[in-house]
Amino acid sequence: MAHSPHAGRITAVLGPTNTGKTHYAIERMLAHRTGIIGLPLRLLAREVYDRIVKLRGPSVVALVTGEERIVPERAQYWVCTVEAMPEGMGADFLAIDEIQLCADPERGHIFTDRLLHAQGLHETLFMGSDTMRNAIAALVPTAQFLRRERFSTLTYTGSKKISRMPGRAAIVGFSVDNLYAIAELLRRTKGGAAVVMGALSPRTRNAQVEMYQNGDVDFLVATDAIGMGLNLDVTHVAFSALQKFDGQRMRPLQADELAQIAGRAGRHMTHGTFGVTGEAPEIDPAVAEAIQEHQFQPVRKLQWRNSRMEFGSVARLIGALEKKTDNPWFTRVRESDDLAALKALAEDAETRARASDGQSVRLLWDVCRVPDFRGISRGEHAALLRDLYSFLHERGSIPQDWFARQVKRIDRPEGDIDTLSKRLAYIRTWTYVAQRRGWVNDESHWRGETRAVEDRLSDALHSALTQRFVDRRTSVLLRRLKQKEGLVADVNDKGEVTVGGEFVGRLEGFRFRMDKTGSPDEAKTLRAASVQALAPQFHLRADRFYNAPDTEFDFTEQGGLMWGTDAVGKLVAGDDPMKPQVVAFVDDEAGTEVAQKVQRRLQHFIDRKVASLYEPMLNMLKDEALTGLAKGFAFRLSEGFGVVPRGEVAQEVKELDQDARGALRKHGVRFGQFTIFMPLLLKPAPTRLRLVLWSLAQKLDEFPEAPPPGLVTVPAEKGAAPGYFAMAGYRAAGARAIRIDMLERLADMLRDKDTRGGFEATADMLSITGMTLEQFADLMQGLGYKAERGERVKVKPQAADVALESTSGEPEEVPAETPSEHPAEAPQEVPAEAPSEAPAEAPVEAPVPSDDSASAEAEAPEMEVFYTFAWGGRQQQQRGGKPARPAGDKPRGKGKPKGKGGKPQQGGKGGQRFEARPPKEKKIDPDNPFAAALSGFKTK
Repeated sequence: MAHSPHAGRITAVLGPTNTGKTHYAIERMLAHRTGIIGLPLRLLAREVYDRIVKLRGPSVVALVTGEERIVPERAQYWVCTVEAMPEGMGADFLAIDEIQLCADPERGHIFTDRLLHAQGLHETLFMGSDTMRNAIAALVPTAQFLRRERFSTLTYTGSKKISRMPGRAAIVGFSVDNLYAIAELLRRTKGGAAVVMGALSPRTRNAQVEMYQNGDVDFLVATDAIGMGLNLDVTHVAFSALQKFDGQRMRPLQADELAQIAGRAGRHMTHGTFGVTGEAPEIDPAVAEAIQEHQFQPVRKLQWRNSRMEFGSVARLIGALEKKTDNPWFTRVRESDDLAALKALAEDAETRARASDGQSVRLLWDVCRVPDFRGISRGEHAALLRDLYSFLHERGSIPQDWFARQVKRIDRPEGDIDTLSKRLAYIRTWTYVAQRRGWVNDESHWRGETRAVEDRLSDALHSALTQRFVDRRTSVLLRRLKQKEGLVADVNDKGEVTVGGEFVGRLEGFRFRMDKTGSPDEAKTLRAASVQALAPQFHLRADRFYNAPDTEFDFTEQGGLMWGTDAVGKLVAGDDPMKPQVVAFVDDEAGTEVAQKVQRRLQHFIDRKVASLYEPMLNMLKDEALTGLAKGFAFRLSEGFGVVPRGEVAQEVKELDQDARGALRKHGVRFGQFTIFMPLLLKPAPTRLRLVLWSLAQKLDEFPEAPPPGLVTVPAEKGAAPGYFAMAGYRAAGARAIRIDMLERLADMLRDKDTRGGFEATADMLSITGMTLEQFADLMQGLGYKAERGERVKVKPQAADVALESTSGEPEEVPAETPSEHPAEAPQEVPAEAPSEAPAEAPVEAPVPSDDSASAEAEAPEMEVFYTFAWGGRQQQQRGGKPARPAGDKPRGKGKPKGKGGKPQQGGKGGQRFEARPPKEKKIDPDNPFAAALSGFKTK
């Protein structure tokens, strides 16, 4: 096997629970200069880390798990989960705990790999059940064996009702619903219980265990998570069920699994008992005897997966992971989550294209090993991994703003037990990602940030569990009320309020949020005691709030007003849409002086925010040089918060003379073909505020959110409030909405196109919209064009070298607006004499094969889809205001078109395109609502 014959001593320390195996391993490790110990649970790793830190100090002890990494510079002793153990360090000592997990269907292959390949330079220990003796002897022939006997006896006592359960007992169940029901019953009959589940964070678990250990509650309700490493003062373990769901099916627990859990009863020299309760049947006498005597069937098969990866390609990596073994001791592990994720991503074309070399395949495998802490479907998990891989492969790291949004979305310590448990599972994903070296920028910040979020959620979950399953606080407070005349209330710097030493609620901004209370009498007593302490706190907070800088405040997309993470008010509509009013959230007990101070400060904030973000528009309204129609149009534009669809103001625009338009242009107003707008107000911050102000003015119950910044198009969702897309800076057309400034760039490109005779989309048009040809066709139909689909022979690359060269680079910058001094000249119509049957692009003739060619029959030509667009009139328009006539259409004037027939021009892709030379015409005002028509239409 992989263990070197020259390696140090290898010892298997085997025996039942409560034999001090882990304690022995810690002693042996500290006898060496360096060491690594691998443990099965993150919870247990933290517990062992804390023990070693107490003995040797934090400067020489490292903790490495999937979600936590504490590595001092002079680290000598490494405490890790088995999956996170660093390889190739060459430590003097190495130990693996619970080695019998080699047989575990889900994680066994990791433990088997460590058994075969992990070793210390001087000493190696494998600790676990005696059932592994034969397997270790066969696979590690040089191993010596050390048998450890249990310190105390373990006795089966049969079935007991929960109401008659002795104190210092742990009741074990295998479903959350079952655990909650038992804990509720214990709350009513015994005063409460601590709850321990595998999904809890170490912080929550420790808080619950501490509550049990210090005697606040006398009972523990737990899953089989207590079966490994939790050192508790439990004297009796009662099983509420003898079967569990293993991820695929319900199955009975094996005798050694029951023993692992039952063995938690009786610590060190204290004897323990075990039995059943509730609806669980009696344990079979033979099984009960085996548990008492610690005699179980030996492990015959270890889970195995090939650990020699091949990163040449995704297919080779999958093949390596699925490699079979002929070793009779091994059974190949069932498809694990990481392999399932790899297969799912391998089916994604984009991911497959990215993973084209060894380094990229290795990165893909690292991403696939991100655990599915969230427990969602494999499809959703694969989608998340695909995003992570795309970021890492394309950018080298995960974008900080994207990562921050994921963390912030979870950072909400409110909700019930299930909600908080789910958020804790979600934050574990981001904690894990932050721990990967090089995946995020500013690693130390995000490791601390995700840890802080987990701690907040952990504390909230502990509080929720205690609130629901323990009435200790009520009994303590009411007992103290009977003994004393009053209660002492305190407020700490986090706003947490305690009465008589018991947590009763917290200050959120200027509102006191009481913790849920057990009875109306208690609520009344606690509120009175709390408010007495809060009176000075409210005034101190109000002073600090009033002097805080604007950077500490923000508004939400629903019109809320925030001070840091606290909601302190909301916006309401005022007489002027640009001057929203403020309603402050302040408790009555704080008094009118505090309420007025908070309201004034918030009003200052929002007034300055509007003035700052809408400075161009407000300056325009104040400009005394604007008079008459120009002044009126400025007010009309301000009513639209700087964005107005042109169809809604066509008549007003028509009435503006050149001087008026020039005056408005000086303030940044752009007269686009589809929209009149101020480009500076399309930035993300003004847009976000505009949607809030508009929603207030429209009196909407739920405010629509701004699209993510930077997107050229977004889905045009049905059911959006009328006017929403314009306020968001978009125009709906077909299935998507396009940003209005990019739409104007597209309109500029259409000016010289034959919109009556038909034209094809150019590469620049597709480039600025970021669309496929099919999506672009839908967009054009939404803008009022007809789109005719066709197919033709695809031109060979060599015949299109010129076209490729002209489109292969970056798209050229299109001017934001055609200057009024140089209006686009209208192209002439193709004269009637032009051959109508001439195609827009003539196909290149296929070469004729020679008679002696090996392939006598030419292959079928490759076809390509193309669209021809032509103006469809008003009936074609799908959404938005009245349609503007396209700039490229032919103007309707008197007389026949001037100039000679169209001269053939060399078109793209080797074909010919027939276009008319543009005649020289009189300059036309491009801002006239009919400029589009005048610049493109002519009568025949």
